[in-house]
Amino acid sequence: MLKPLGDSSILIQLGDEIDPRLNQRVHALDALLQTIPAITETVPAYCTVLVHYDPLTTTYTEIANLINEKLSLFDESTHRPSHRLEIPVLYGGASGPDLEAVATTLALSPSELIRLHSEREYTVYMMGFTPGFPYMGILDEKLNMPRLSSPRTRVPAGSVAIAGSQTGIYPVDSPGGWHILGHTPLKLFDPMSESPFLFAPGDIVKFIPDHGR
Repeated sequence: MLKPLGDSSILIQLGDEIDPRLNQRVHALDALLQTIPAITETVPAYCTVLVHYDPLTTTYTEIANLINEKLSLFDESTHRPSHRLEIPVLYGGASGPDLEAVATTLALSPSELIRLHSEREYTVYMMGFTPGFPYMGILDEKLNMPRLSSPRTRVPAGSVAIAGSQTGIYPVDSPGGWHILGHTPLKLFDPMSESPFLFAPGDIVKFIPDHGR
């Protein structure tokens, strides 16, 4: 489904849920769209791809026709191969100031919360809202929590957090409304590097509890 957004963007809607296979299709399509010169930028998300184009050099109809050609051709095999990353996390205490409160709210012990968060592997569905922030899922349903009612003005870089059915890591110091469970020493964003981001959509992430030994 194609939907025009303003005079220079098109939203491609492939579904309406958070699902690994659907997200693979999103990134498979995104890879093919990179071959269309008239497209200036693409923004893949959970189940959509936002396409930007220059309206001074092409029209909506022309871009839509090119996109529909790609939609008729693409398959999941064209997406970027997944990388598996293990992320060390120091949970609780000053590193995870919300862990105790979240455990109490969810009627879990802190150790059970840590186990549930770290025992499964997560897919990186998309990148946002700051450079290098990975939106990952899906959490065990026992860990679903709404965002904080009052966001923090500063969340330290490396903070591992949860909100809704997602988990993520703050790559830089920034405001944020997710519940902080722990901290990783890994650097997620290095603007001076040739490969500035640690994560990319489609990667598989496993959190490894660091017990401070």
